[in-house]
Amino acid sequence: MLKPTFRQCVLALAAAGLISLGASFAAAQDNSAQDQQGPPPQENGMHRHGPPDPAERTKELTKKLKLNSDQQAKVQSALEAEHTQMESLRQDSSLSREDRRSKMMEIHKTTDTQVRGLLDADQQKKWDEMQAKREQWMKNRRGGPPPDSGSGQQAPPQQ
Repeated sequence: MLKPTFRQCVLALAAAGLISLGASFAAAQDNSAQDQQGPPPQENGMHRHGPPDPAERTKELTKKLKLNSDQQAKVQSALEAEHTQMESLRQDSSLSREDRRSKMMEIHKTTDTQVRGLLDADQQKKWDEMQAKREQWMKNRRGGPPPDSGSGQQAPPQQ
């Protein structure tokens, strides 16, 4: 077996040093690339997961429905009450998933009715459109039946 020369040992150490330096540089580049990917979704205009913040929801509705200051206060109050009820319902582990979902739907429906009652006729029309879009989105999200198949029977072909 041949004994490595001094020159071979120096070359091997230099190569190991370069490899380790390259790995450190690559890791630093990877970390800085992750840091520059941007803010979390809720900070760049995209929706976040979880329950909506009542104040943010009120701002959104104020913009879409042109709420006056009195309406804003009352809408925010209704949304805060809904948020509190939903949070306590989420904490209630004694309910089945179906019961919890049913109660959440009741709470949401009650809040929708309260908010709609605070609106004038033009705002109510816009509100109803927003709710219809939301319903459609929920059906599509859950993989529910298409809008025209409510009876369970196929519609006759159009002529």
